[in-house]
Amino acid sequence: MQKKSLAPIMWFSILASILTIGIKTAAYWVTGSMGFMSDAMESLVNLAAGLIGYISLSIASKPADTKHPFGHDKAEYFSSLTEGLLIVLAAFGIIYAAINRIYHPKALEELDIGMAISVLAALINWGTSRVLRHYGQKHNSITLEADAQHLMTDVWTTAGILVGIILVRTTGWQLLDPLMAIAVGISIIYTGSKLIVRSTDGLMDTKLSEKDLTRIREILNRRKIQGIGFHALYTRQASSKRFISFHLLFPGNLTIYQAHEFSKIIEADLAAEFPNSDVFIHIEPLNDPDAFDDILSIESPDEPGPEDDSIHSPKTRN
Repeated sequence: MQKKSLAPIMWFSILASILTIGIKTAAYWVTGSMGFMSDAMESLVNLAAGLIGYISLSIASKPADTKHPFGHDKAEYFSSLTEGLLIVLAAFGIIYAAINRIYHPKALEELDIGMAISVLAALINWGTSRVLRHYGQKHNSITLEADAQHLMTDVWTTAGILVGIILVRTTGWQLLDPLMAIAVGISIIYTGSKLIVRSTDGLMDTKLSEKDLTRIREILNRRKIQGIGFHALYTRQASSKRFISFHLLFPGNLTIYQAHEFSKIIEADLAAEFPNSDVFIHIEPLNDPDAFDDILSIESPDEPGPEDDSIHSPKTRN
């Protein structure tokens, strides 16, 4: 069954970017401020990121198929990675243009009109960011969260540029305008770099959060009173999709049918707690020493015993 696509939500970002590009470009033409020009360039990046995000979310919503048996959720990481790269690229463009303005200064004009126009753009971005953040957190979508973060960065960028313009008016020191644009560019590089790292981390199959792992252990530990243990628990996250895998250890006197029935109950408990998850369970006999041949903790240097229920990685076999 195909999950509901989040792609239509990206239209908020796309439309907001189109509006703010026009607004900020007008502010630049009226004032000649490099700060406003850098702000307009960032909105252009927002538009490109919004279009890429729309495509990625459309792909991510497709169900698993024979070529992609684990689904298409990781498409979101490609979107956020591309957005991060675009952010950094735009920042270098801003810095280059600002340095050029230092060597070729130009007096600023009509600053009151320019600031009023820029404030309007900031309000549009702020409102759009709130919408994207809400749905991003609700559906655990890195694409929506990344775009929301980017738009909020745009808001703070505009605020910084307005401060620079006010300082220019107050002091008459025109150099403050390109210097503020350079500061904004450096800030944008930092934001883009963080997004690149987070996206790359997602592509490397990062485990679930400690909060989620604690909850998984609690659910599995409920069965200890029935003599059912577990080990070799490992997880990964693909945007909104979770993958949970572990070995269940059953008393040897249970039949395969009984063990399977217990595993279905546990799987249902996990599915109720973690929607949009794939759970993989390997059944093993508790009284077979070979059932523990893959216990090698990745979190502790101490050798865990059969009762240990920390996260484990499968033992490498030759």
